[in-house]
Amino acid sequence: MTVIARRDLVSPGTRNAFRSLATDLTVRTVAELWEGHGFAPVAPEDLKYSDPGQRRTEFMRYAEGVDWADDSHVRRALLVFEDYIRTYRDPDEEGTPRWLEDIKVRLGRDGYHLNDDGRISWINPPVLMRDLSGLNDPSGILVELERIRRDLTTDPQGAIGAAKQLIEATAKTTLRELGVVVEKNRDVPILVAMVHKELRLDAASAPDGPDGSKAIKKILSGVINIAVGVAELRNQGFGSGHGQASAPAGLGVRHARLTVNAAVTWCELILDTMTDPSAPWRNSRSGDGPTLPETRTPAP
Repeated sequence: MTVIARRDLVSPGTRNAFRSLATDLTVRTVAELWEGHGFAPVAPEDLKYSDPGQRRTEFMRYAEGVDWADDSHVRRALLVFEDYIRTYRDPDEEGTPRWLEDIKVRLGRDGYHLNDDGRISWINPPVLMRDLSGLNDPSGILVELERIRRDLTTDPQGAIGAAKQLIEATAKTTLRELGVVVEKNRDVPILVAMVHKELRLDAASAPDGPDGSKAIKKILSGVINIAVGVAELRNQGFGSGHGQASAPAGLGVRHARLTVNAAVTWCELILDTMTDPSAPWRNSRSGDGPTLPETRTPAP
């Protein structure tokens, strides 16, 4: 299994700034702010942080239980941080206090915006909100998601290239999880067709019910065209991966967003179908090769 480094979505410096706020709160308040968003403390023997301050230690008992590289964990943790700001801030204080300005700068470096009401939002949000823990090895998908996150608003050509590679990585990961051997250099249209066949998302093998309805078949046909179109756009020189004599003229962020959103539509369909315990493909493969485990709920 290939292991890749997962980037923390909130830096240690930003987390430390919020930890400092706990110094002036009660231990009970520190715990309640975390538990209000579904987080649980790590066991005392598992706590790596050492500090004589009881409140800061209580903060870290919860912070160490957060997967800071996981989108869903971080979204909830940001809600906790919003509550910390509202709880700590003096409502009668005029202007922006220095501690809040420091937090705003730190969040900005991490890719977040803190508005005047204390709301934290993603400047460049994740594009694929799916739990990948049910996959044996999601590293190929994670690499492309990180590329998209990095390039979407700064390098449209790079984002388009990563969108095509996200489709390719999702297709290859799906087929590997299903025990299907894939030739190394298969083109994206062939990979997409193979995935749809294995998951019974093609017209020929769709079962009765909603999956086999004419409307769903039309939608699935469109989704296949979307995936193939993303690959064609990249291959026509609008995406990274091929050296060009001249940079593509007129390519902008809107083209990158269109392409990335198109790629994500297809990838979410495939991942949702893979992790659906009642998806038709599971019945067709029972007793015939491995099946993917059902979706796991991330631990808080």
